[in-house]
Amino acid sequence: MPEPKARILFVDDDPNLLLSMRRQFAKAHEVFTAQSGPEALDILGKDGPFSVLVSDLKMPGMDGIQLLSKAAELYPDTVRMLLTGYADFHNAVDAVNQGSIYRFLSKPCLPEALDHALNDALRQHGLIESQREIYLLKRFKRLLEGIVSGFSTLVEARDPYLAGHQTRVAALSLALASALDFSPDEQEVLRIAAMLHDIGKVYVPADFLNRPGILRKEEFEVVKMHPEVGYDILKNLSEEWPVATIIRQHHERLDGSGYPHGLAGADIDKAALVMAVADVVDAMCSHRPYRPSLGIEAALAEIEKNSGTLYDERTVAACLALFREQGFQFPQEAAQF
Repeated sequence: MPEPKARILFVDDDPNLLLSMRRQFAKAHEVFTAQSGPEALDILGKDGPFSVLVSDLKMPGMDGIQLLSKAAELYPDTVRMLLTGYADFHNAVDAVNQGSIYRFLSKPCLPEALDHALNDALRQHGLIESQREIYLLKRFKRLLEGIVSGFSTLVEARDPYLAGHQTRVAALSLALASALDFSPDEQEVLRIAAMLHDIGKVYVPADFLNRPGILRKEEFEVVKMHPEVGYDILKNLSEEWPVATIIRQHHERLDGSGYPHGLAGADIDKAALVMAVADVVDAMCSHRPYRPSLGIEAALAEIEKNSGTLYDERTVAACLALFREQGFQFPQEAAQF
């Protein structure tokens, strides 16, 4: 699909000059013209956004400086250029210094010079759009982190034994993913999935989560549905962010003995295999209503014994190295995001 043409607005009270501009640039760009400042503002409002606005200085009523200053206020992303005669040089310099104009060109302006200036202005507009996109992405990331943190807190509020569990699983999952050469994007998806991996427990009765004794079979079957419920909650996320799939599969096992779908081997997402190991290690190291903490050595012995059967071998090897050789420790602040 071809790139959309840039929208350029030329403003001049000389219709012949505007016709010349249209002939020169209409093939490469979407060209609009106006013969006065008020007409230009009307076009900017109705047909925008525009990449570049080029205006003559001397026009009846609203002159070019007034027009471009108003355009800068209303449409700051539009790059503004001024065409001016030599006698108005100082006025043009003042306009540039005031920040309302990107560049001014003297009249008469050779077609080649105007074409060169217009290309520069379009590159400047691209930079402005890129900066705005980065700003919006940063704001979105802060919003997303707040939402993820809020959901994580919601889950832990229903089950005090889960306090800090999702944060610790996220920390270990990231350390493992880094050791296994996951890309930055893959690590970020895994981090978010780990922070939310127990979100499906919001549908599990609190009595099931906090009961000191062993659950009955039918009660445990309800608990085992939390990965599927988590998937249903988050399944509408973009396919480029398979957070829901990772959550759905974090209790699956290589030999097909896991849940909720009994997936095996290559059918399990590689990020889910990583999080499965992190989840088991932290769960065994944590207190539960039905047992005390079993300790890190018991957790490492569990994944080592079942490496290649229940758990991914490369992930297990990386996890053992993290704890036994590199001194990995879970974050002390349970609520840290």
